[in-house]
Amino acid sequence: MKGIKKYFGPSTLVTAAFIGPGTLTICTLSGANFGYTLLWVLLFATISTIILQEMTARLGLITQKGLGEAIRSQISNTVAKSFTIALVFTAIIIGNAAYEAGNISGAVLGISGIFGETIPWALIIGAISFGILFIGKVKIIEQILIALVILMSLVFLITAVMVQPDFSAILKGVFVPSLTDKNQLAILGLIGTTIVPYNLFLHASSVSQKWKSADDLKDLQIENGIAIGLGGLISMAIVITSAATIFGKGVSGINEMAMQLEPLLGSWAKYFLALGLFAAGISSAITAPLAAAYTARGIFGWETSFKSGKFRMVWMFILAVGTLFSLLGYKPIEVIQVAQIANGILLPVIVFFLIYLCNKKALLNSYINKNWQNGLALLVIAVSLVVSFRSLNSVFGLLE
Repeated sequence: MKGIKKYFGPSTLVTAAFIGPGTLTICTLSGANFGYTLLWVLLFATISTIILQEMTARLGLITQKGLGEAIRSQISNTVAKSFTIALVFTAIIIGNAAYEAGNISGAVLGISGIFGETIPWALIIGAISFGILFIGKVKIIEQILIALVILMSLVFLITAVMVQPDFSAILKGVFVPSLTDKNQLAILGLIGTTIVPYNLFLHASSVSQKWKSADDLKDLQIENGIAIGLGGLISMAIVITSAATIFGKGVSGINEMAMQLEPLLGSWAKYFLALGLFAAGISSAITAPLAAAYTARGIFGWETSFKSGKFRMVWMFILAVGTLFSLLGYKPIEVIQVAQIANGILLPVIVFFLIYLCNKKALLNSYINKNWQNGLALLVIAVSLVVSFRSLNSVFGLLE
């Protein structure tokens, strides 16, 4: 057991973080609207996530610093440092605020599916998240919620086999890219829900809690590959169950989303999915504000106390913005979709700085990036930029 246990750590938490309401919703919409044709995006995004999370984890292991701290320490020019800090902080604040709105809306979508929409669930969920973060007892709550998310993930994997999908169509969807005017928003959403910018900061900061020496790098890389790979497989399973059961039927709420689990769970599908969405939403609603606060602490060099006033101000702001947007009356599915698209648009900014740091010998010595790692990271930037520029008009149309 000790040999197996060492491969469950920071990367496992990253996987649990990106299997949230955004992944469940975007993957369901992808399968319902486009069948199996966008599975290639998840293959690309999963491989990219493995590479990028390994880069930030390696940075955290070798330097024993977070990504924000590394950015702050490696830029000496005052003007360049100020610009970089402002740019990274703005990107994280915008991305996490959008993501938080999706997290809370996901939890609302789940709980209202059981108890109805007459209660202001967003306010209640925001208050619960505030209480957990303010008291600081995050770990136990997170572990319970992550266990529920893992259970939900297993159900999707089993259902993906039970629905007897078209395996030839799956293979085509995985290995034959498809990019049209109609599916580019979905592509950006799938990238944004898998390669989550704040996870890059969270991973670098959490590595030092388990891994202490460069000798641990191989084990860290194995853990990273297995955990992120499993997350990608779960995302694909959601697309497959959706494509096999509700393709072309349209998705406007939890009832339609739950139909994909009926082959396994029957009439209990709606209640199980509601619980899973609620758990995924709450766990991510706690994690996203914390990640923004940790990022701010690193790039500004604040004190390390969890109860620091500045630290609390950042997570309170993210939580307040997310709660407000969830309260404004937008449909939860639309809020979640826009949040993932925002992540996809902001992703190139964070990846650029990660590449810069992982190529500095003064920081990583012999553990700098290899050429193929730089190549794939640059490809992530290029794909994100191309799809996001093509999608901007559609995004603004979605927000109207």
